[in-house]
Amino acid sequence: MKRWGITIPFFDRTMAESKDLVAELPGLGYTDAWSSEVSGTDGFVPLALAADWAPGLRLGSAIVPVSTRGPGLLAMSAATLADLAPERFVLGIGASSPAIVERWNAGEFTKPYGRTRDTLRFLKRALAGEKVTEKYETFEVKGFKLERAPKVAPKIVLAALRPRMLHLAAEEADGAITNWLSPEDVRQVRAEVGPDTELIARLFVCVSEDTDKVRALGRRMLAAYLTVPVYAAFHDWLGRGEVLRPMHEAWAAGDRQAALKALPDEVVDALIVHGDAATCRARIRQYVDNGLTTPVLAPIPGGEVPIPQAVRDLAPSAS
Repeated sequence: MKRWGITIPFFDRTMAESKDLVAELPGLGYTDAWSSEVSGTDGFVPLALAADWAPGLRLGSAIVPVSTRGPGLLAMSAATLADLAPERFVLGIGASSPAIVERWNAGEFTKPYGRTRDTLRFLKRALAGEKVTEKYETFEVKGFKLERAPKVAPKIVLAALRPRMLHLAAEEADGAITNWLSPEDVRQVRAEVGPDTELIARLFVCVSEDTDKVRALGRRMLAAYLTVPVYAAFHDWLGRGEVLRPMHEAWAAGDRQAALKALPDEVVDALIVHGDAATCRARIRQYVDNGLTTPVLAPIPGGEVPIPQAVRDLAPSAS
């Protein structure tokens, strides 16, 4: 089955204002709706609402951090969604970042690979209905058992950017989620997970032919992400280390404007899908042709086309 996903909530409205547009998604040919969890909505409530509003969609979290909730609470939330959307919910988890875990949630961002691996192993057992007593490398659980385990345990996919985590996703999880990459980069990521692992990526899309405006918007978005150490390392691995060095140096010196100016046009054009709707759809298909299983579109405001129309124009049914 060919998948074509969308990000919820939409950037221009709250989840409470999204019911009609979410309900429209299956008829437009969308197969998936994926949430996120940074500093807006949480990762679970939008999916719970969408489970009722659009019963045909597969629902996923991309991603819920493993260090902002206890393992048991994460299992309870996942079990609730698995019950609301049997065989349609996919739990996406990941290490997240020091800003989200430590500065915003008073947690500890230590051993991100180990914490993700241990959480994955715990969740697989807990969601299968087992009573878990286990001392993992990064935490210990004593006697946890879900009061009501889901009839069908949800699939679990991992946020993964570089080989070690990608290998873990391929070997122990049900797929990998990646982010901020070009169609050409997909080949390099696909080579690490093998041909059979589901590979999911959120693709930021601006339906606009005003290239200068899109690039200005894209620079602000990309500078905020690519200066995060894990994304800096990701793009170094992808081969962009030298071209991004001036941006990183300016950012480290505290000169945000210089950092934005140092981000080359070709990097913005590689990582953000833009143009008219037909051009955007063709670009998204390049990702799929290069090995992406599930594109998860994130239409961003700023183009000439309002987001509801962009959602319709980018849908498979618009081809």
